[in-house]
Amino acid sequence: MFMLKNLNYFILLMFFMSFMSLCMNRFHLLMILLSLEFIMLIIYFSLIMYLNFFMMELFFSMMFLVFSVCEGVLGLSILIIMVRVYGNDNFQVLSIL
Repeated sequence: MFMLKNLNYFILLMFFMSFMSLCMNRFHLLMILLSLEFIMLIIYFSLIMYLNFFMMELFFSMMFLVFSVCEGVLGLSILIIMVRVYGNDNFQVLSIL
């Protein structure tokens, strides 16, 4: 039980570190995508722990992986289009309006 509590603290710490990385590197799309993938990895690990703890099926974790891969592919597609059009991945060159 003590090990599980430490593991939960570690997961929470990793989530906050990845969220801080997302906030600090918010001007480059590639760094945003890497931070989001790290957050997805932490959420996946938490989901696996939760499902194993309650002895449930792992089918939902496979669906979660499929959706996170689709999210990564869409993000990389946007990155490629943005680099081809603007020449870099800075959000500062984009006009919001």
